[in-house]
Amino acid sequence: MKKQNQPLVSVVITTKNEEANIDNCLKSIKQQSHSNIEIIVVDNNSSDKTKEIAKKYTKLVFNKGPERSVQRNLGINQGKGKYAMYLDADMILSKEVIKECVETCENNKDIAGLYIPEKIVSRNFWTKVRRFERSFYDGTVIDCVRFVSKSAFNQVKGFDQTMTGPEDWDFDKKIRNIGKVTVIKSELYHNEGNFNMKKYLQKKSYYAQSFNTYIAKWGKEDADIKKQLGLTYRYFGVFLENGKLLKLLSHPVLTLGMYYIRFRVGIGFLFGGRRWKIY
Repeated sequence: MKKQNQPLVSVVITTKNEEANIDNCLKSIKQQSHSNIEIIVVDNNSSDKTKEIAKKYTKLVFNKGPERSVQRNLGINQGKGKYAMYLDADMILSKEVIKECVETCENNKDIAGLYIPEKIVSRNFWTKVRRFERSFYDGTVIDCVRFVSKSAFNQVKGFDQTMTGPEDWDFDKKIRNIGKVTVIKSELYHNEGNFNMKKYLQKKSYYAQSFNTYIAKWGKEDADIKKQLGLTYRYFGVFLENGKLLKLLSHPVLTLGMYYIRFRVGIGFLFGGRRWKIY
């Protein structure tokens, strides 16, 4: 399909001191088989060369903060695409991702959003554990749509800027309330680098500061919230549903590592609370 006949896709990347990652992310977007793409980078006052690198790939580089919800809304609202995708700077797209997203939406007008399978790039044991854990989440309420029609984004009024962390879940809920969602086959790769437990737990604790806002918005009896924040689903249900038990049993070492991380995160939510602020 020629570029002029392809729907325009706005790809928004939010950044903060990402000079080590942004080049690979942008390069993967440029290498997509779907060619009608505009790249929009929304940076949050980086002190490194993030913006300098981004400007080699696109003229659409903006500066906005203080959080990624605000950045994403600005980027997607600036975009002129029929569809929008949002990424973190440490994500890399496989070549067919955007093409498959567009074709899936064009062939089914009822679809409002798409999940993209995410694979953690493994460098050490703990990132292998994270990759294993993340493989259970695709298309569940722990996941979030990454590709949406611009009309759907406008209808739900984008990301809730009062949250940082659960704004992904909130956005996903709003999209599911107005249309169908599904999972594509093509993957994206998330480069989490060499896993650092302390930084990982700090990030999770920081995101937890918005949980009360998220719960207040939808109600503590909301079915999704009970799964996302409840012990039963987060520690058991999501790993067992839809025949996943065999996968769990087939990798006992990774399973033990995964539950160790889950335990540490749970303890952090209970006792670490609001002590840390990152970013």
